[in-house]
Amino acid sequence: MPDIPLTTLFLLCLAALAAGWIDAVVGGGGLLLLPALLLGLPAGTPAAHALGTNKAIAIVGTSGAAVTYVRKTKVDVGLAVRIGVAALLGSSGGAFLAAGMSTDVLKPVIMVVLLTVAAFVIARPAFGTAPATGPAGPRRVLAAIALAGVGIGFYDGLIGPGTGTFLVLTLTAILHLDLVTASATAKIVNCCTNFGALVTFAWQGAVIWQLAALLAVFNLIGGTVGARTALKKGSGFVRVVLLTVVFALVTNMAYEQWLS
Repeated sequence: MPDIPLTTLFLLCLAALAAGWIDAVVGGGGLLLLPALLLGLPAGTPAAHALGTNKAIAIVGTSGAAVTYVRKTKVDVGLAVRIGVAALLGSSGGAFLAAGMSTDVLKPVIMVVLLTVAAFVIARPAFGTAPATGPAGPRRVLAAIALAGVGIGFYDGLIGPGTGTFLVLTLTAILHLDLVTASATAKIVNCCTNFGALVTFAWQGAVIWQLAALLAVFNLIGGTVGARTALKKGSGFVRVVLLTVVFALVTNMAYEQWLS
């Protein structure tokens, strides 16, 4: 366990709690937790340790949210796992290429995509608020596996931030799910990708297990409460949180690209 002041440790616990809630509702909790870890860990701590610890924390909160969703709403677990396996493979490919590719070139493109998505969601108030239309046909399933699985999984391995948000948007658009069901499905997919990443980081010895265990408790509480909030408030509430997270993601990327 690194030597972290109690005040900093308290703030990290709050960040883990809030990140779990955000991630359960619409994805994007890593936007809060990862920067908090990078700032809170002692100077000189390798960035890989922050990334690995973040994955160890996130998989607990994501799993708690996924269990809550599955118990409380109708989720096609089989389809979610198939997309998750594809995302695991995609993220492995993205991580393999990440070492030799500058993500600074891609970030402006991602920001434009996010702003376009935000404009679409604002212009279409009914997006994701209608009830799910029932089982998707084979073509939509294959499209979801290709785009939400391989495509967004690849993005997760290559860049990372906002993966959960992209999953929710893509699953809503392709499978015609409401935002709550899309969030539930995304949590199961996230469990698969987080597990793959965690195994890699653990094998490299880049996980601070004692800190991860403590913060995972708060992340689990946040994730469970977040899932229950989304189920109680419905798709309209998730839509507001979605737009908030999208704009936060764009702001974060813009700061890293041009101001940091």
